[in-house]
Amino acid sequence: MSDLSTLLPPFMMRVAGAGDLSNLIRLSGGANMESWAFDWGGGAYVLRRAPSAEYMEGRPYGHSVEAALVRAAHAGGVKAPEVIGVLSDADGMGTGYVMRRVIAEVSPAKILAAAPRSLVADLGRELALIHALPRDAIPAEIPVMDTAAALAELKARFLSYGGDRPAIALAVKWCEDHLPEPADPVLVHGDYRMGNVMVDADGLAAVLDWELAHLGDAHEDLAFGCMTVWRFGMLDKPAFGVGSLDDYFAAYEAAGGRPVDRDRFKYWLVYRTLWWALGCLQMGQAWRSGADTTVERVVVGRRTAEQELDIIRLLEDGAPAAERAAPLPPSPAAAAAPVGEPTTQEMVQAVRDWLGEAIKPQAEGHGKFQVAVAMNALGIVMRDLGAGIRAEDKALAGDILAGRATLADPGLLARLRRAALDKCAVDSPKYAALAAARAAWNG
Repeated sequence: MSDLSTLLPPFMMRVAGAGDLSNLIRLSGGANMESWAFDWGGGAYVLRRAPSAEYMEGRPYGHSVEAALVRAAHAGGVKAPEVIGVLSDADGMGTGYVMRRVIAEVSPAKILAAAPRSLVADLGRELALIHALPRDAIPAEIPVMDTAAALAELKARFLSYGGDRPAIALAVKWCEDHLPEPADPVLVHGDYRMGNVMVDADGLAAVLDWELAHLGDAHEDLAFGCMTVWRFGMLDKPAFGVGSLDDYFAAYEAAGGRPVDRDRFKYWLVYRTLWWALGCLQMGQAWRSGADTTVERVVVGRRTAEQELDIIRLLEDGAPAAERAAPLPPSPAAAAAPVGEPTTQEMVQAVRDWLGEAIKPQAEGHGKFQVAVAMNALGIVMRDLGAGIRAEDKALAGDILAGRATLADPGLLARLRRAALDKCAVDSPKYAALAAARAAWNG
């Protein structure tokens, strides 16, 4: 923060005029990309940045292109933030850009607890506006997505990560078998979901985080925010946790969006669930490589189990009725209760309790967020030590990828269901879909 306190004023003087820097604070979340809120000259701003060029390696385009896209969206009537300046190497703050701060709510929990009645229609309308941005307004560096090539890349990543998670193999195989015909490309935001939109009393106020934008199938954007994980427990409201798909699609089409193809929508729902499952696994790879050694990386890496559960729920209707009705096999036996010296599990519990009781109450801002992440990590370790659960089964995953094993095989669906329930109970016991799956599967 001390560096930013020194380096931000001359930058702001250049792009916004005279003023004084105050209330500089890092916003919660974002282990790689940082967001800093601050005031300058009577206005409120946000700096979005990566602290070094290394953080941007492997991305299809940098912050200067991202900022140009956000500016184009804002000029085209989309509720994108107003970019006022882009960092250069001479500014000494890494790469990034400064936006005027939108004063609205971004927390999914708070938004969904009291969502404005217009919100599902707002989300559909805004997405139609994004998809309608003319090609000549979009920076030339924004890539075009080839769905078949992107799926092949996901499969290659899965194999590079061990290729040993049967539920992920099931999604890869299903996507290969149901690959849609290419669509006329539009600008796809790529991360259009709760957590990346801001809402006030009047409805949708801003669309954030444009770093995954590309040209591709509009249905990818339509589906992403409807994934179970991005509905934050609102399982009865399939459109963003806010409303019905019918209302969402109707608003999108009424605002000029192309007619929604429900089969294509499901494809992208499965694809992006697969994409995020592999994205979670990638977090673990980033930690192992030393590229990102934050605790948040390893915790998010264990959220793969959520997506595996969702994959099975999305694809189980492809199994015969008898397999869908089959009972689940039992879970592995729990570890025996400890006697004698403290177990590793009990020692982890002691450290976790200490963090919660002695450290977290004293922490503030991003530090408090980091303590919460560390406590979450220790909770996973505690449950894992006593459960004896493993998700890996390379032989079965290979058989599914090759088509030698399918959901028509006796007992396979029940086996996959049990594995998903047990793994998710260790890694994400509060995940809302876990309780729903238990009830549906009598697990």
